[in-house]
Amino acid sequence: MHALLYDPGAPHGLRLGETADPVPGPSQALVAIHAVSLNFGEVAFISRRSPGDVPGWDAAGTVLETAADGSGPPVGARVVTFGWSGAWSQRRAVHTGELAVLPDGVELAAAAALPVAAVTALRAVRSLGSVLGRRVLVTGASGGVGGFAVQLAARAGAIVVAASGRPERAGALGAAEVTDTLAGVAPVHAVLDNVGGALLAEAVARLEPGGIALSIGMASLEPTTIDFEAARVRGGARIEAFGVGAGFGPDLAYLAALLAEGGLDPQIGWQGSWERVHEAIELLRGRRLNGKAVMEVES
Repeated sequence: MHALLYDPGAPHGLRLGETADPVPGPSQALVAIHAVSLNFGEVAFISRRSPGDVPGWDAAGTVLETAADGSGPPVGARVVTFGWSGAWSQRRAVHTGELAVLPDGVELAAAAALPVAAVTALRAVRSLGSVLGRRVLVTGASGGVGGFAVQLAARAGAIVVAASGRPERAGALGAAEVTDTLAGVAPVHAVLDNVGGALLAEAVARLEPGGIALSIGMASLEPTTIDFEAARVRGGARIEAFGVGAGFGPDLAYLAALLAEGGLDPQIGWQGSWERVHEAIELLRGRRLNGKAVMEVES
């Protein structure tokens, strides 16, 4: 089958080539992939892979073979899938607990934008507990996770403060306040940070006593120095490294239902053939992309 393969000598470490078809395990369905999305993490840290690996986390397509153990949807079902590798290919073997059947009317390209970014945002917002009427600061709000976090936090009743270098889009996603700097931002109950570096430290300094900051991503590729003494003086705060976990299926089904009813913007900022992957990566790494990049997989 055709796939995008990790090649250290190729531009951005990727080339389109041939690899063996995946062999599904007992609890895996074989899916024909039609659309995939790009995430900053899989692009920025691709050098951690071995030559010949098929990268990619997010993919949507149709079931070719059902799981041997009888779990999961039937042949022909339209599904969205997640895994830590193997998405950027014509076919993927995926555990049935990491996929969801798509409602009628949800396009495969839109569904492909969901898995890592939207599930991460959903679980991060959920981990804050009730945010009804509380101020929640989202950094990197024009990116994939950030844009979904703005929408889902606002849907949960939060007063969302969206921080972004491209603030014009964040207001349309449901933010109550939009800013390109944290200077002057009033105290917040929680921070969902997707940038890291100095911005995370600055965001932590905006927390109310007893507030919480979740470090979700590191788009800056810079480490963060936190002044814990200052946090103690202000009344204490929780600062956590957020991990998304596994078992995406139920959350993907919920998010796909939101797409179907028009309650969620998939944030597709770029869409094109996977032969244009390098163009998409340049936009993503150069932070010139609002939302998600979705690639169409050629059959």
